Amino acid sequence: MTAKYATTCGVCSSPVRPGEEIAKAGSSWAHSACAETAKSSGKAEPGALTARPSRSAPRPDMPAAEGALEVWTDGACSGNPGPGGWAWATRDGRQDSGGEAGTTNQRMEIRAALEAVRALDGPLVVVSDSTYVVNCFRDGWWKGWLARGWTTSARKPVVSRDLWEPLITLVNERGDVSFRWVKGHSGDEMNDLVDALAVEQSRAVA
Repeated sequence: MTAKYATTCGVCSSPVRPGEEIAKAGSSWAHSACAETAKSSGKAEPGALTARPSRSAPRPDMPAAEGALEVWTDGACSGNPGPGGWAWATRDGRQDSGGEAGTTNQRMEIRAALEAVRALDGPLVVVSDSTYVVNCFRDGWWKGWLARGWTTSARKPVVSRDLWEPLITLVNERGDVSFRWVKGHSGDEMNDLVDALAVEQSRAVA
């Protein structure tokens, strides 16, 4: 199911935004991928969720290639599904954005990362406020999906495979792309920029 209200993931302690896919992880709600990983690793048995990581101890970033270009990405959506937009931008002024009439916030977050990786050559650090996108690579969730033939640990098809598959393939082929999480709406000027661009596109296709 999808989140109706903003909350905090019961597994990774990162924000859950309205429209993101969620699932039960013990007695709390979590990102669907977080809940899946916790279940498959035995970290969260039904009705008994392990303690949340300390908010004062941020999780380590993925190693980045030397001289990697930072690119900020974001997605936006009004309704679920509904009109949505995606965007990416770099500090040197390069940027792109687009929209879809019927989509979800989660799909737009993945699409933004995919478009950035497709468009930019050389070592990259994709900076996203989507824990779903970042944790897929930082925590290697994609490995389980591939091992099970694009199904979750619950043997259900991976949502948005049509976007995940080319992104995961491209990241693995390149070997020079890493991902870093940034808190949304926290004063990061580049995150604010791509958020504004994505929202603009979502309104343009509404």
